[in-house]
Amino acid sequence: MWHGGLDSDGWHCVAPYRKKSLSGNEILVVWRPAGIRHDCGLGAACCLISIKARANTGAIMDWEENVRLALFADIHANRQAFSACLDFARARGAERIVCLGDIVGYGADPEWAVDTVMDLVNDGAIAVIGNHDQAIGTPSETMNAAAQIAIEWTRGRLSLAQRRFLAELPLTLREDDRLYVHSEASQPSQWRYVRDTPHAARSLEATDAHVTFCGHIHRPALYSMSSAAKMTSFIPTTDVPVQLLGGRRWLAVLGSVGQPRDGDPAASFAMLDTASREITYCRVPYDVETAADRIRANGLPRWLADRLLDGR
Repeated sequence: MWHGGLDSDGWHCVAPYRKKSLSGNEILVVWRPAGIRHDCGLGAACCLISIKARANTGAIMDWEENVRLALFADIHANRQAFSACLDFARARGAERIVCLGDIVGYGADPEWAVDTVMDLVNDGAIAVIGNHDQAIGTPSETMNAAAQIAIEWTRGRLSLAQRRFLAELPLTLREDDRLYVHSEASQPSQWRYVRDTPHAARSLEATDAHVTFCGHIHRPALYSMSSAAKMTSFIPTTDVPVQLLGGRRWLAVLGSVGQPRDGDPAASFAMLDTASREITYCRVPYDVETAADRIRANGLPRWLADRLLDGR
C-alpha cells in the first residue's frame, strides 16, 4: 500500500518497503528511508522519489535522502559469491542495493540469481541490464564460445517471468548526481570496455553526472576528470575510503562479484556513503570451490570453473 500518490511534479510519497509498478519506461523504486515525511499519515516513515522516463534507455530518479549504497556488478549466477557479498554489505550498514547488470552468464545458479535480484528490486533495490542479461532474450547476439554455451544453457533454465524481468531492465539509470550503467556512458548499448584512461575519458565526456558507476571489465578501478579535462586513474585499495571530491567527475569501475579477473578470486563490490561522498571498495572471500563444482556438475565448460580459483 502506498501513502500519498503522484503529484503534478512527479513526486511520490511511499511507505517503507513498498513497491509501485510504473508503466512504460518509468522505473519503479521504493525504499526504506530514515524518516522523511510528506503527505503521509502521522508518523509514517516515507521518502520523496521523483521518477522520469528517459527515451527507451533508462530513467532519471531523484532522491531526497543520504544513504549507504552497496553496488554490485557482474554477479554472473554465482550464488556463493553474491550471498557472501550481500551478507558483508548488510553487516557494513548497507541501506540500499544497486545492481549494475550481468546477473546471469557463466555461473551455475541463474534461477537463484535472478530471483534474488527480483526480490531485492521489490524491496527497493535498483538494477540495470548487462550484455549477458540482454543475450538471454537476443539469440542473435553472439559471444565467445564458453560464454555462448553458458548463455544457451541459462536460457533454458529461466522462466518466462525471469526472462521478462531481465529484458525490461534499463540500459542506464540516473539518480541525483550518479549514473548507473553496465559498460560505459558514451554508447551503453555497444558494451564497450573501460580498459584504460582514454576509455574512461570517453565515458566521462558523455555525461555530466558527478559519478558514473559501471562494471563489465571485471577489474576494479577508479578514474576522475578535472574541469580542465585532466585525467587521473588508480587501482583502489580494499577497505580504504576515497572521497569523490567536487570539482572533478568520477568513473568508478566496480570489479566483479561472480567472476573477478584481477588475480584475486575474492568477490568484488563497492559501497558509497552519499553524505560524505566516500566510496569504499570491498573484497569478500567466499566458497569458490563450491561455485566451481556447481559449474562442472551442470556440464558447463570447465574453464569457467577453473578461472574462479585464480580470479582470472
